Amino acid sequence: MRSLVVGEWEDGAIADATLRVIQAASGRGLPVDVLTFSPAMANAAACVDGIGRVLLASEDVPNPETLAALLQRITSDYSMIAASHRTAGRAALPRAAALSGNAFLADITRVVSAQRFVRGLYAGSVVATIESTSTTLFATIRTSSFGPACATGGTASIVALDPVAPFTATVLIDQQGAALDAHDLSSARIVVAGGRGLASKENMDKLGTLARNMGAALGASRAAVDAGYAPNAAQVGQTGKTVAPDIYLAFGISGAIQHLAGMKDSRVIVAVNKDPDAPIFSVADYGIVGDLFDVMGELDAHARATGDVP
Repeated sequence: MRSLVVGEWEDGAIADATLRVIQAASGRGLPVDVLTFSPAMANAAACVDGIGRVLLASEDVPNPETLAALLQRITSDYSMIAASHRTAGRAALPRAAALSGNAFLADITRVVSAQRFVRGLYAGSVVATIESTSTTLFATIRTSSFGPACATGGTASIVALDPVAPFTATVLIDQQGAALDAHDLSSARIVVAGGRGLASKENMDKLGTLARNMGAALGASRAAVDAGYAPNAAQVGQTGKTVAPDIYLAFGISGAIQHLAGMKDSRVIVAVNKDPDAPIFSVADYGIVGDLFDVMGELDAHARATGDVP
């Protein structure tokens, strides 16, 4: 049997998230195919190292219901169908699993074998190893837990699929990307995140400037998002994005368990908070008790002067 990865296309290239899902699927030790939605995307996917076949759907990226129907039709060819743990995959794959009578597994963080996987439960407080006996497993992958596959060196064949009848009860009206900076939050090496302690959108914008000067992605706690300081796309946590960068800098974030679930796997965590008893310090490798604006100012001055991360 084979694995299928649902591809994503961003800024004229195969998404970094897709390359990471391909790497995760390769860990099963079985051939990997990629599902694409345009000739340009198919040609790029065919060049990815290790890809066996590229499936080309005959339409643009479909809505979740149509994608689920397409996946249902080709389910029998695969023992696993995977996508990144982002909006498209989280919407379509559970539907496809239900339609085909198969299992769905969310947010995989490690591939143990062809049928055994690791994922977190209860906001990451429990790590479970799960074995699937489903004929076809539908799964979303936490991309920050895997490195990307090489985007070059492959010579996969391209197979065109017959069209599937579109689901017309829902229609995509508009799609907008919330580009906070030039770095993808889910796969960034450095994340600078702000919480309610920033006290205003203007201060969050200043933190965004610091992030850009440091070559980092900007994140936010749910409290900061709910207060209107940052858009939903910036939210890190159980109900937002899960990140695992090399460095996570938290400014004015108290450290609710829902937020910790989304960033506690970061390699190095640096927390800045005026409250010495803030829960964020329980997971931080380095903690600074003090005025976050003073620390922001010093870091920004250093980043501007050196053009590098302090």
